[in-house]
Amino acid sequence: MPPENNAPYDALLVVSFGGPERSDDVVPFLENVAQGRNIPRERLLAVAEHYYHFGGVSPINQQCRELIAALRRELAEHGPDLPIYWGNRNWRPFLRDAIGQMRDDGIRNALAFVTSAYSSYSGCRQYRENIAAARAAVGEGAPRIEKLRVFYNHPRFIESSADRLRRALVKLPAAKPSYVVFTAHSIPLSLAQASDYERQLEETCRLVAEASGVEHWKLVFQSRSGAPGQPWLEPDILEYLERLHEIGVKQVAVAPIGFLSDNMEVLYDLDIEAKDLALELGITLVRANTVGTHPAFIRMIRELIAERVLDAPRLAIGKYGPRQDICAADCCPAPLRPSIRPAMSQPVAKR
Repeated sequence: MPPENNAPYDALLVVSFGGPERSDDVVPFLENVAQGRNIPRERLLAVAEHYYHFGGVSPINQQCRELIAALRRELAEHGPDLPIYWGNRNWRPFLRDAIGQMRDDGIRNALAFVTSAYSSYSGCRQYRENIAAARAAVGEGAPRIEKLRVFYNHPRFIESSADRLRRALVKLPAAKPSYVVFTAHSIPLSLAQASDYERQLEETCRLVAEASGVEHWKLVFQSRSGAPGQPWLEPDILEYLERLHEIGVKQVAVAPIGFLSDNMEVLYDLDIEAKDLALELGITLVRANTVGTHPAFIRMIRELIAERVLDAPRLAIGKYGPRQDICAADCCPAPLRPSIRPAMSQPVAKR
């Protein structure tokens, strides 16, 4: 449906996390991520080493460029043919610059596609806050921007995720039984309990496993970063590989279902740490690719836009139906940040 002022939507803004693209960007990028979180310098520098291992380059920006190029082709061929802009939360191109360009180009009512499939503070509400702050920074004339809904159970997301998983599974010897481990970014338990994040992830895993013909699977978590005493979603991927080893599992397919692109957390935490541990344990491990620019995923984005622009059907499968367009006022509340808190309790997310 059109925006409240009845003007048509006239652009799409792709909103992502951002990431460094050279070594000199790494620490400034991490400082942006950690802003206001009282994270010790030594912790930032430790995380920076993960980026330096890959030459200081996160793949997430390039993957955004590839996604936008594929989406432009999709919209040009099938419509609605909207101009696409791109802005990040933590690194260039920044949201405020993208929205400033939109204003200068005469854009008045835009939709935003956020590169996160699930409901959580950092994956949904915080992006809406980022957009609002960037619009305020741009000031008068900033376009109205409405976020597209989360899509964890959209049939095209399930289709593209299942295809990526099946392509990984064929790399394992068919004579031996395989176990699928789905991974997602861990978050503090307090935030998980205030959102549908874990429930949505479980549903996505169930749907993807069913579409892939997978019987044995488990949702686990990765990339935890917080004080040892602070409860986060578990089990951790490394701990779970140990458990699988104890019960004699010899081959595992890891599917990073919580991520849309092969970002730094996927590359370092799975392709290095998890694979190294699997090798040590005698487990053959393969990783499924993230959905990235899978044709079904690109089609899904177009269909989400068509819901709002053309009043197309709202597609969803499984138990829960499509998520609403406009989030409730109390949806996915922000974390409480007391004035006195252990410095190491704040996470540093990698992208």
